[in-house]
Amino acid sequence: MRIISGSLRGLKLAEVGEGDAKAHLRPTSDRVRESLFNVLASLDGGISPVVDARVLDLFAGTGALGFEALSRGAAQVTFVDEGVKARALIRENIDKCRAIGTTRLLRRDATDLKRNDGAPFKVIFLDPPYGKGLGEKAIASAQDGGWIAPSALLIWEENAPQSTPAGFTLLDQRKYGDTWITLLRAPAP
Repeated sequence: MRIISGSLRGLKLAEVGEGDAKAHLRPTSDRVRESLFNVLASLDGGISPVVDARVLDLFAGTGALGFEALSRGAAQVTFVDEGVKARALIRENIDKCRAIGTTRLLRRDATDLKRNDGAPFKVIFLDPPYGKGLGEKAIASAQDGGWIAPSALLIWEENAPQSTPAGFTLLDQRKYGDTWITLLRAPAP
């Protein structure tokens, strides 16, 4: 797995390997990441929403989506995962990307985030374990805890098309193999 584009283009990320069977790590494929970031670059008049944005990567796994955003100009990325194996991979990738000053790693349950202690995020990736209804819970938790900025962009990866949560606007929904990407706009102020 490599960074597709930007300042870190071509950098090989840490291998998932056999890992911990309980970790349920399923990194977003290079092809899906490339397609997704091409779609993002076409939003808002061709200016990628990740440029200069504070990015939140929920159910981060290896952190591939967040690191891709960082490579493409994100100001800061916060990774959230409660898995031991996932956090170890993210720490390794932070080192590989030399991104200690622009990243933050939180050991938290994405469906129970608690109150955000900083500024809200303009771009939120969520890639929960497929088919368990955790995406809806994570969005509700992030919204209740002040993690989502007004009009933020949410990028939700699942194995089926997802319903739009109340107050959010569906921007796009696309299928890539067995992966569905749903793009949502958070409520405006």
